[in-house]
This record gives sequence, C-alpha cells and structure tokens, in this order.
Amino acid sequence: MSISSDRPVGAEQIYAALVALGAEPVADPELRPEGPKEGDRLNLLGSLLAKVELEIAAATRLAEEEEIQDVLSTVLGWSAQIGSAPGLAANVLTNRLQRTAIQVSESDEDRPSPGRDAAFAAVTTSVFVLSAQLAAEHGDVQATRRALGGAEEGLIDILQGMHELRIAIGDGVGREDEDL
Repeated sequence: MSISSDRPVGAEQIYAALVALGAEPVADPELRPEGPKEGDRLNLLGSLLAKVELEIAAATRLAEEEEIQDVLSTVLGWSAQIGSAPGLAANVLTNRLQRTAIQVSESDEDRPSPGRDAAFAAVTTSVFVLSAQLAAEHGDVQATRRALGGAEEGLIDILQGMHELRIAIGDGVGREDEDL
C-alpha cells in the first residue's frame, strides 16, 4: 500500500510549523535567499518529526503513575490522525521501525558494538515479522516466507549480539573456550 496525502504539505508550511515550535533550522542565506525550497521538504519533515518526538518524550516522562496515561493519550491522538486504515498504520509503523533501526545502529565508536548490533537486529526483525503478517493477510505465501526468513536471520543476530555482549562483560564463554 502506498501512502499519499490528500493535501500534501509544502516546504514553506513545514518551515512555518518549525518556526511556530521555535525549532526552525538555520539556512545559509546565500544558498536559500528566498527560504526553503520543495527539495528541502523531506529534510524539514525530519526536523519537524524530531521536534514533535522530543516534545512527546518530554511530556510523557513526568512520573511513573502518569506515564501510561500520557503515552495512551499520545497514541490516541496519533490514531485519530491515522484513522481506521490498518495498511496505512502498518506503513507508518514500518517507516518508524526503519528509522529506529538506523538510529540504534549509529555510534561514535569505531569498533563494533554487539549491543547496538543486537538492538538493530531486534528492530529489523520486527519489520520482517510485521511484513510477514501483512503478506499472510494478503495471501502472499512467498512474500510471507521471505519475510519470515529475514526474521529468523534477525533472531540469530540478536542472540549472537547478546552472547558477544555477555562475553564482553565477562559473563559468557567465548567460542574458542566452548571446546574445553
């Protein structure tokens, strides 16, 4: 299912929303003397998304007893915008999971990070499982099998990353030690 907007939002509208939220990006006046261009649209949407996510994160972590209600209220607002289109919701969720996977894998360190690698695998496994379910619901057995294969590979990567992290903290036995 493709996602298209009945009323697409332009770069100027997105920039205006960022200004209203006090989060407008600083543009180089030599490159953008007239302000944002339509080619900036996705970058501006990403900035707007980050600002909204930061606001939600700040608003939903007040206290443990309030947290669930605050998160639920946020989800209800999200659901009201999505409506009753399960395919649309799945596309939005898949997009969010893909962004999360990329963000989880980002690190300032040069060496491999088994915990981040395992977390990346966990998020991408979620994408594969969701894709498998959607394909099964549409009767596409081949696509379901492919997605399940990706999920199974992801599960292996999760377990390997967890094991490597245990070894790194001294809780596990390395492969070279297993034969002893």
